[in-house]
Amino acid sequence: MNDTELLRYNRQIMLPDIDIAGQERLLASKVLIIGLGGLGSPIALYLAAAGVGHLILADDDQVDLSNLQRQIAHGTNNIGQLKVDSAAESLLSLNPGINITKISQRLTLQSLTALLADVDIVVDATDNFASRFAINDACVSTATPLVSGAAVQLEGQVLVYDPQLPDAPCYRCLYQDASDAAFNCAENGVAAPVVGIIGTIQAMETIKLLVGFGTSLAGYLLVFDARYMDWRKLRLARNPACRTCGTNDSSEPSNCALSPP
Repeated sequence: MNDTELLRYNRQIMLPDIDIAGQERLLASKVLIIGLGGLGSPIALYLAAAGVGHLILADDDQVDLSNLQRQIAHGTNNIGQLKVDSAAESLLSLNPGINITKISQRLTLQSLTALLADVDIVVDATDNFASRFAINDACVSTATPLVSGAAVQLEGQVLVYDPQLPDAPCYRCLYQDASDAAFNCAENGVAAPVVGIIGTIQAMETIKLLVGFGTSLAGYLLVFDARYMDWRKLRLARNPACRTCGTNDSSEPSNCALSPP
């Protein structure tokens, strides 16, 4: 690291869990963020600020006025602009020392799988089950760590898939073949701070995995209820009948075990 980087990341380097070695790992890391909306905005901002050296931003949408209530990487002057362009401007303004790759078209399974060969972690900030399942399946097949989050109304959740852990449960272990049934923030609304809270936790889990300290949420489901400021951390067991990571040949659905830690 040069003197400018030592000064920029000084408060982070002071932490024994990170130190200079951890900061150097962050600077050498490459993270794919899929979705630059309410969740992706704080994720991208905090990872850029923390010094993750290369961020790949993937989103095929444009900034709309209705986004600005919660998507803090974009501003009024960005309306009509591609979200990847708007977010890149914000991130480089915050930290010009990082590298950014922009992908403004929808990822296919083939293009996503090809990207994962050169990525340390994927952060899923999408807003529908179909996308989350596709991302999860690609990460499991390539043994790529995944930090997934979701938020709607006054609730949110975070789940981490870590292929380094034996019997690591994946996102599909929990939801199997669930459908959105119009249950997303466009149909049901969402409080702005809720996506900020969940996105910030996703950023923290990503940093922990990249540096290698603490205990991640892998093997758990973290659930947040803003109405009562209630947090629940539930143990998530691998589903042997999961069609993504399961170990048996049964086509019968089985319930995923959820229990307090």
